[in-house]
Amino acid sequence: MNLKQLLQQSEPLIVDVREPFEFSMGHIDGATNIPLGQIPGHIDELRMLEKPIIFYCRSGMRSGQAVSFLGGLGVKDIYNGGGLEDMIDLMKKTA
Repeated sequence: MNLKQLLQQSEPLIVDVREPFEFSMGHIDGATNIPLGQIPGHIDELRMLEKPIIFYCRSGMRSGQAVSFLGGLGVKDIYNGGGLEDMIDLMKKTA
């Protein structure tokens, strides 16, 4: 399933892995801010969610690292949404 379909067919958790100061400058409505460095402290919480999780950051690099890290630990149904602008464009297309 691609991200557009995922957003249209489910209610994923959207996680912004940027730092709080970046998040405060603009983010996706309803996104949860968990900075990349804090992801290890949220492994169990994310693993127990029963819905898809889309991660994003500024460029897609940190969100890719989060997906790789969590995927390596067996967390399922996780996606790299890319950068903030990518997510904004995607959200517009699904509205």
